[in-house]
Amino acid sequence: MAVFGYGRVSTAEQTADNQRIEIERAGYAVEYWFADTVSGKAHAAQRKQFGDMLTKLRKKDTVVVSKLDRLGRDASDVLATIKALAAIEAEVIVLQLGKVDLTSTAGKLLVTMLAAVAEMERDLIVERTQAGLARAKAEGKTLGRPPKTSIEQRAAIRNAYEAKQSVSALARQYQISRATVLSIVGKQ
Repeated sequence: MAVFGYGRVSTAEQTADNQRIEIERAGYAVEYWFADTVSGKAHAAQRKQFGDMLTKLRKKDTVVVSKLDRLGRDASDVLATIKALAAIEAEVIVLQLGKVDLTSTAGKLLVTMLAAVAEMERDLIVERTQAGLARAKAEGKTLGRPPKTSIEQRAAIRNAYEAKQSVSALARQYQISRATVLSIVGKQ
């Protein structure tokens, strides 16, 4: 009966090392460690390291994660993941929830409720973000990346292009990409 630790972070600037340390400090001697760098929105089946871990798990092994959202953010994915682990009779421990085997009857109930709350939380974040963007637009704020060229530069680029100056030469002159020149002259 081996102990598998699993960690997940969303960006390459982050590291799952703190999650492993947290698991080990909780008293679990992690024999096999797997960590993915992928958004929590990605289903467990789409995560390379998680998939690799599933191929190595045996009956009665233990999978430990620091928090429920490491397994996924939407309720159906978390439940499917727990169900897949239960099918191979692996014990699933989430430190955040205490020593509850999530593959047990009580554990399944707990996971269902918490996964639904996590999914609702993610949906609320999306709603607040959309409301903030709508408010900023209504206030006349310009959203997105600032333009690389001024209005005058764009007019000059269009005139030079019409005068048969090449896209590559314009890109070098204004230190922008060929794609940006093409979008300014309306060829994209």
